[in-house]
Amino acid sequence: MKKFNIRKVLDGLTAASSSSASAQSGNKENDAIPESLQSEHFQLCKTVRHGFPHQPSSMAFDPVQKILAIGTQSGALRLFGRAGVECYCQHESGAAVIQLQFLVNEGALVSALTDDSIHLWNLRQKQPAILHTLKFSKERITFCHLPFQSKWLYVGTERGNIYIVNVESFTLSGYVIMWNKAIELSTKTHPGPVVHISDNPMDEGKLLIGYECGIVVLWDLKCKKADCRYNYDEAIHSVAWHHEGKQFICSHSDGTLTTWNVRAPAKPVQTITPHGKQSKDGKKPEPCKPILKVEYKTTRAGDPFMVLSGGLSYDTLGRRSCLTVMHGKSTTVLEMDYPIVDFLTLCETPYPNDFQEPYAVVVLLEKDLVVIDLGQIGYPIFENPYPLSIHESPVTCCEYFADCPAELIPALYSVGCRQKRQGCSKKEWPISGGNWGQGTHSYPEILVTGHADGSVKFWDASVLMLQVLYKLKTAKVFERARGKEEKPSTDIVDEDPFAIQTLSWCPESRIFCVAGVSAHVIIYRFSKQEVTTEVIQLLEVRLQCELNDVGFPDGAVEQTPTLPTPGTTSSSPQESEPTPPTSTGSNSSDGPRDNVPCLKVRSAPLNQSPGYQVELVVQLLWVSGEPPQPITSLAVNSAYGLVVFGNSNGLAVVDYLQKTLLLHMGTLELYSPTEPYLRQPRSPRKTQPSGDIPPVTSCMSSLSSFYTESVKKLRSSHFPVYETNEGTNITEERCKSPTSGPTSPYNSDEERKQQRFMQKVKSKSRRFSKTVANDFAKMSRKISSPTTEHKPEMDTNNAFARSRSSSVTSIDRESREAISSFQLCDSFPRKTDPASAPGPSLWVGTSQGAVLAVSLSMPPEGDQRLQEHVGVSPCGTLVRLKGGVLTMAFLDTSGALIPRPCELWFEPNATDQDRERPKRRPPASPPAYSEGQYAVVCSEKQAKVVSLPSHSCVHKHNITEASFVLRAEVVQLAGGLCIVCFCANGHIMALSLPSLRPLLDVNYLPLTDMRIARTFCFSNLGQALYMNSSMEIQRITYIQETCDNLQEMLSELFTPVETPEAPNRGFFKGLFGGGAQSLDREDLFGETTAGKASSSLAQHIPGPGGMEGMKGAASGVVGDLARARIALDERGQKLGELEERTAAMMASADSFSKHAHGIMLKYKDKKWYQL
Repeated sequence: MKKFNIRKVLDGLTAASSSSASAQSGNKENDAIPESLQSEHFQLCKTVRHGFPHQPSSMAFDPVQKILAIGTQSGALRLFGRAGVECYCQHESGAAVIQLQFLVNEGALVSALTDDSIHLWNLRQKQPAILHTLKFSKERITFCHLPFQSKWLYVGTERGNIYIVNVESFTLSGYVIMWNKAIELSTKTHPGPVVHISDNPMDEGKLLIGYECGIVVLWDLKCKKADCRYNYDEAIHSVAWHHEGKQFICSHSDGTLTTWNVRAPAKPVQTITPHGKQSKDGKKPEPCKPILKVEYKTTRAGDPFMVLSGGLSYDTLGRRSCLTVMHGKSTTVLEMDYPIVDFLTLCETPYPNDFQEPYAVVVLLEKDLVVIDLGQIGYPIFENPYPLSIHESPVTCCEYFADCPAELIPALYSVGCRQKRQGCSKKEWPISGGNWGQGTHSYPEILVTGHADGSVKFWDASVLMLQVLYKLKTAKVFERARGKEEKPSTDIVDEDPFAIQTLSWCPESRIFCVAGVSAHVIIYRFSKQEVTTEVIQLLEVRLQCELNDVGFPDGAVEQTPTLPTPGTTSSSPQESEPTPPTSTGSNSSDGPRDNVPCLKVRSAPLNQSPGYQVELVVQLLWVSGEPPQPITSLAVNSAYGLVVFGNSNGLAVVDYLQKTLLLHMGTLELYSPTEPYLRQPRSPRKTQPSGDIPPVTSCMSSLSSFYTESVKKLRSSHFPVYETNEGTNITEERCKSPTSGPTSPYNSDEERKQQRFMQKVKSKSRRFSKTVANDFAKMSRKISSPTTEHKPEMDTNNAFARSRSSSVTSIDRESREAISSFQLCDSFPRKTDPASAPGPSLWVGTSQGAVLAVSLSMPPEGDQRLQEHVGVSPCGTLVRLKGGVLTMAFLDTSGALIPRPCELWFEPNATDQDRERPKRRPPASPPAYSEGQYAVVCSEKQAKVVSLPSHSCVHKHNITEASFVLRAEVVQLAGGLCIVCFCANGHIMALSLPSLRPLLDVNYLPLTDMRIARTFCFSNLGQALYMNSSMEIQRITYIQETCDNLQEMLSELFTPVETPEAPNRGFFKGLFGGGAQSLDREDLFGETTAGKASSSLAQHIPGPGGMEGMKGAASGVVGDLARARIALDERGQKLGELEERTAAMMASADSFSKHAHGIMLKYKDKKWYQL
């Protein structure tokens, strides 16, 4: 029977009464603060998607509209026009797209999927929708062909049959080409699936059918029989026509190209192996890899172009995928960075029976889109205007800034335009269709992404577009190992040692700060001048936890003073001195590494181009054989000239103006000795000599989890926001035993052997297989699965391992309290008289839900700021929440957001005469918050509003119980302030300020991938984004006004364009019938002649994208105006054409009249015999 504890009941009643009393008093204090935001102001919807399509599978191009469509293996469609014109669609089934066909200049697209369904998309509306769907039930679709200006779609199947679909009604015709009628009756084997269908360019009544086995059939549609059959021993992959319709070319699986004459089916006219080695004895060349696709395009003034993919010889195993361009006698092989998925040749005319005049080749790769200019020597590529390079290196973190300073984007663009690739084609981008949307908001937006290779990219994200502005390479600061043998042994990650962990940016002053996975911090200043840095300023910090097993006691907390921590500095800034350089450290094989950084800073002079230039590098050091822990939080403040960062060991405060370390201390030292939340150490760790190996005793009980958790931390430490998991920091658990001292009676020979074994395991874990480190699916399943055991005031569902289950033993509990968030501002860090003015302070949030304050004493501005030290004084705990603290902000007494103090930007490399002293941006309304403030704190479980300087909680809201918050921000909207949160269960929530009233709660996106957790970010004015795949960024909005105006803001794909005139047949071809022969497909395939198809073959499903559905889905007047505008444009175009024709006829008639009148006057007075 469980023992009843009356003391705990009384404590709970006391806490409940105090909280209710504080809430009541808080309500009284906030009665005068109006809140204009209501639930009807919020609505969640997707806006646009940027980046390269994930896992592309097919491609199509409209040569008249100049629109490119790409299908993916997940059933997505991405449509691209001119720069800034993008569109994203999704098939509900999620099946892979195997083929796309445009209805040229009709504003429609046909997609064929692996689930044997065909869809017709309406592209005449800004958000394309499906008009019709045809689902085949008995046959598998393998190939589709839609002739130019035809409404009849040919569909080939796996059984070798061909069906014909009317794209207007999306119904099957009764006309069917059966495989057994197409091949010879003497053939005993099945020809295989249909791999190609095309009609003769000069005779629409002749259909060319290619089967996988190597048989090609020329089918007469009128006579319903095969005219000719062409047999070859090798399998066929693709077929291409000559525009005159007399020859066609086939690509085969042995790397050969066969050219056939239509009237000579016995054998090919020519057989070549483009990449085959010709044997000396004249025999057949050695077989090569399959030629997957070939296209044959003719020109009027020169030799034809033959473009093919694949076909390389088998001895080029290490060679990358290539595209071959054969023009006349020259053969050019273009190597690609990724495997080729598909390619298309862009031509001047859409008519297949005319000279094609190719000008470019669009190559779709697995991770890139390349367009090659065929009109210039060397075939240069076009500069891609789309934001398709997001995945150039994996994204590790991102931040989203809205309403930035107006001059910031031009400044970044001016320095970034010099980084453009050289040697690109000078011509305009050939995919130029569509029109930009009419955006209602014009505020500047910037997206900053950090990458695994240490690069940082700045993107212009304004007006639902995305364009790269500037790229910063942080790896230039460090020495690079030339080979594996030169790789430093101090790396804490085997791959991507320069990866960006987190970043902090002050847009007003342009001070930029990044933290990397190798426990380094780099501070940058923005300059428009090029400089050469002889010596990079370096500051090394010894930040390591020296405490043993520390945990929450089960009963009451002892109120004992904090024990001093050996090896750490005092909190007094006067006693804090920079650590000694690494020259005193040891990194020998005989003893543990000490005072050694993970990366070596560049010693040679560094030439820094205009843009962001290194100001200071801060590195954490190894301590007694233990590597520095990853940095979990980072903040920079330009008004104070300070950078603060922290990890699971503690925090450090750096003055980047004086290049000095002000403070570095453990998290527990921030607590006041009389804190009720203070967790006392059970025994201090004894300092070990540099040459001895620290003993280990009780940590062997957790050896089973060493591989999985330790390697996960080492190999993927730059992915989570912060890692403070139970049992993850195995390297620190070696010092958690109460008997870890050198005089312990348990230090036997057997335990020393165990210690050496663990040292070996630790060293090998850094070289562990990458498959373990990249298995984020397992971690995401932990996040999405709720736990069954709960403890009050603790986070029990945090798969980032900030949870504490009652079934976990005390030896496995994580003793370290990581730093999770910072805020530098003018506030009230201590309980003071309300009449006193706020002062500079640092607010620190921890992974255990504590908010601690540090008071800052700033010297006067000017020369004194560069000479006098900044005073730092911890003030203890201010508030406690459930779960780790995610974000903090401050409001004035009127409920307005207090902006962070910052400097305005100045040119750091200007001369003394031109340099102006930086000016600190004045606060918006100093009297409003000098009387008092409200601190807004949001954690993984709840949010609180605390009144300052009284430090009383006036509002509290439990955000979630079954899940936890991944990302939270205090954002400024047009109508006021609110807190927005993204939870692990997929909910997006909004709370009003300061009352924390729920405004929005939508189940949007379950956390199925760790990538979403580390890249989801909110910004002001109702915008948010995340990476839904490794290549794509999805942008969303949670504001009703933006959702209402979304139709106007989106780009327009279809624009009225006149179809080019058909080629002139010529007098003699028209007289003797030598031109193209048309076919009345309606008469041949219609229901009157062909009859109805069997209803069991396919099922017709009406789509929501018809005109009726569009009228209902369009947003009222906006949709009506859009349709009216399109109709007026088309009507105006037709009227304009009619007016031009009428004027031409009038001019011709007037000329004829004048000519006739002249002839009459000439012969008026002459006799008949004078003529």
